[in-house]
Amino acid sequence: MISAASRVKGKETMTSVSNRGFRLNTGSYIPAIGLGTVGFGHAPAEVHSAVLQAIKLGYRHIDTASFYGTESVIGEALAEAFRAGLVNRADMFITSKLWCDDHDPQDVIPALQRSLRLLQLRYLDLYLMHFPVKLKKGGNFPPAPDELLPVDIESTWHAIEKCMELRLTKAVGVSNFGVKKLSDMLKYAKIPPAVNQVEMHPIWQQPTLKTFCDARGIHVSAWSPLAAPGASYGTSEVISNPVIKRIAEKHGKTPAQIALRWGIQSGVSILPRSFNPNRLAENYSIFNWELIPEDLMEVQKLKQRRTNRCEFFCSAVHGPYKSLQDLWDGEI
Repeated sequence: MISAASRVKGKETMTSVSNRGFRLNTGSYIPAIGLGTVGFGHAPAEVHSAVLQAIKLGYRHIDTASFYGTESVIGEALAEAFRAGLVNRADMFITSKLWCDDHDPQDVIPALQRSLRLLQLRYLDLYLMHFPVKLKKGGNFPPAPDELLPVDIESTWHAIEKCMELRLTKAVGVSNFGVKKLSDMLKYAKIPPAVNQVEMHPIWQQPTLKTFCDARGIHVSAWSPLAAPGASYGTSEVISNPVIKRIAEKHGKTPAQIALRWGIQSGVSILPRSFNPNRLAENYSIFNWELIPEDLMEVQKLKQRRTNRCEFFCSAVHGPYKSLQDLWDGEI
């Protein structure tokens, strides 16, 4: 619960937030922290164990995607958790995402139904358009330039809205959308996106995007809230940053905990990925303490850069995005 003392004029402040999290424009809550489950390079048993351990620790949001290849093993872990009475379905918040080769409107509902079968669920809590990108069906990843197709976000979004109308998901949203694409979407959306899930961490804070989303009731959720140290697309620059390390020493916390706490105090839900039991526990231990204003001001001054630029979605010849400026709406 968010304490009564943390409410100001009917709005919830961020410093006292618990894992109950943040209210969406649907009226439901998205937990403040969830488990990211990109499983590349990890055995299914490792992912299965991590999901169960996370639930035991108190995580109530599991974030996956068709592209991650982890929906099936997550489904098995959730079913085991439900059978064992560790948690009820109503207590969990499960997110999955539409991959880029299922953007044709007739493919959207079957894609969600396939995810539900793999997850062994009747509904999702949140279904996202993974990227504002359309790829050739069954193509490679990274895609070849000629596998980048013209994208009609409006028609895909209306099909995603239908998923909510059919009660296959309780909320719908997008991922990796910039201000321009969101602004365009809000002109034709019958159901506005509840969430925009984007890269966000202390060295990529995205204040313009965050301000835009806040003003329009779109919650921002952060993938790679630690900048994905150890991943091919990530960097250790957050957890090794001298400012972050100095703040961590002052509070008796780890740099990762400082970065994650910065996220939730910034008003975003966070989705750190880890399959290590000790790291899972460390990442969850970000409640019942807070960063002070001076800490937040120091973090705000850090040099900024996007770490996962997705250059492979751009082509001078094929697809709609000729440059990174086009793909990210100038926010690079």
